Amino acid sequence: MTRRSSAEDELRQIAPAVLGALLRRHGNLDLCEDAVQEALVEASADWTEKGIPERPRGWLFTVANRRLIDHVRRESARRKREERFMVGAPPAEFLRIPGEAVDLDRDDSLMLLFLCCHPALTPPSQIALTLRAIGGLSTQEIASAFLVPETTMAQRISRAKQRIQAAGGSFSMPPLDEVEERVSVVQHVLYLIFNEGYSTTAGPNINRTELTGEAIRLARHLRRLRPDDSETAGLLALMLLTEARRSARTTDSGDLVSLVDQDRGLWNRELINEGVALVTQALSNGPLGTYQLQAAIAAVHDEAGRADETDWPQVLGLYELLEQVAPNPMATLNRVVGGHGSRTVGRARPHGHARR
Repeated sequence: MTRRSSAEDELRQIAPAVLGALLRRHGNLDLCEDAVQEALVEASADWTEKGIPERPRGWLFTVANRRLIDHVRRESARRKREERFMVGAPPAEFLRIPGEAVDLDRDDSLMLLFLCCHPALTPPSQIALTLRAIGGLSTQEIASAFLVPETTMAQRISRAKQRIQAAGGSFSMPPLDEVEERVSVVQHVLYLIFNEGYSTTAGPNINRTELTGEAIRLARHLRRLRPDDSETAGLLALMLLTEARRSARTTDSGDLVSLVDQDRGLWNRELINEGVALVTQALSNGPLGTYQLQAAIAAVHDEAGRADETDWPQVLGLYELLEQVAPNPMATLNRVVGGHGSRTVGRARPHGHARR
């Protein structure tokens, strides 16, 4: 691992904690998030040259805090100059500074995820803000991943933060009766990020590994935060079992290869084993959910050494359960295809799982 990649990995891991600490002190998402992004850019250059400091969180927090305060001072000075020419202008307030001490070891990632996936936002805005605030990606990186101009993505992120503020969103856990609903939104956002990366909806490249990798990393993090959540485990398992097939799903020229025709020797057995273990445990520990069932279907396909060894009756049964848990046309179609595949293995080319 190069010094640059090592520094970037460390920064992605600690960015949520630093943003959380800054939010607890100052309470302004827009200013805090921008300050952390500026600090990340400075850290990437400094740590690549000098190495990771002894206290990386403290280093990043100090730089981000200084950047934020400098910005506020400049803005305050500008406002004061303007107010000299205005009668009765209200004082400008940028920061809320409570007396709470900063604890850089405290993990506020779940609250950050809740905030980024605020119900007032559209899914594209939730995705963009999550990748920036939690993933630590720059606006340029997110824009590149979604193949849109950087200015477009910057506007999307800025509007997202404004909407959260207008909706009264705060850096705190939602009421208990809203927690599960908000977790479901977070799961869905991570699912959308992975799907966009695994089969991108725009551009010449069908695989966007930077997005699938980030989705898996964030899903792992969500699982650490909620280890008893079976659907989070199912979501992570689904990502791993799907990602395991990446090397075999396209030809050298970029054409898609059906699941039946894929070279299963190219599949990542380590990811498959981890995904199978996760979904097996999830199915035995909690109520059935859509991610668990999708992961179970993917596991049946991934465990078959050859296409004609696929347990099609089990695939059909899982799709029937999925249709009961979450009725939708895609589940019905896949159930029909799965049933057809169980009767005609070797002639039909059922995909079973929608993502090949």
